[in-house]
Amino acid sequence: MSWGSATRCFAGRWRTMPESPGSGEREAGRWLAQARHDLADGRLVAEAGRHALACFLAQQCAEKAVTAFLLGQGAEAVWGGALADLCEDAVAFDPTFEAVRSMAILLDKHHLGARYPTTIPGGVPAEAYDATDSSRALEIAGEVLGFVEGQRDSTG
Repeated sequence: MSWGSATRCFAGRWRTMPESPGSGEREAGRWLAQARHDLADGRLVAEAGRHALACFLAQQCAEKAVTAFLLGQGAEAVWGGALADLCEDAVAFDPTFEAVRSMAILLDKHHLGARYPTTIPGGVPAEAYDATDSSRALEIAGEVLGFVEGQRDSTG
C-alpha cells in the first residue's frame, strides 16, 4: 500500500487530506525524525538514572512513530496519544501492525503514569520507576520505531 492514499476516517481520530505529492511523506519523515530523537534522549536519561522520564520518552517515541505511519497514509491530522487507538487505526491500513500492537499498548501507561504523582499512590513517579522499567519501555519503543521504519522502507 502506498503512503498517502488514505480515504477513510476511523473513530474521528484523524482526517484525510487531498492528495498532494509527497506532503504526507514529508510530514511522516518529520515525525519519524522526532521519534528517533525521543528514543535517543530516553536512552540518555535512563543512563542518568531518570527512569520515569525515560519511560515517558519511550511512549512518545512509539506514539510519534505510529503517527508518522498514519500521516504517511494520508491523514491530515492525528488526534490523541493512546497507542491502543493509534495502532488500531494503523491495523486498518496494514494488518501486520497487529504484531506490534500488543507490545506498543504496554507503553500507554507511561504517558501519564511516568509524569504525575496522582498516578502513584503515596509516591512520585521519579521514585517508583527503575532501570527494569526504562529498559523494557525503551526496548518496546525501539521495536515499534523499527517496525514503522521497515513498513515505510518496504512501500517507499
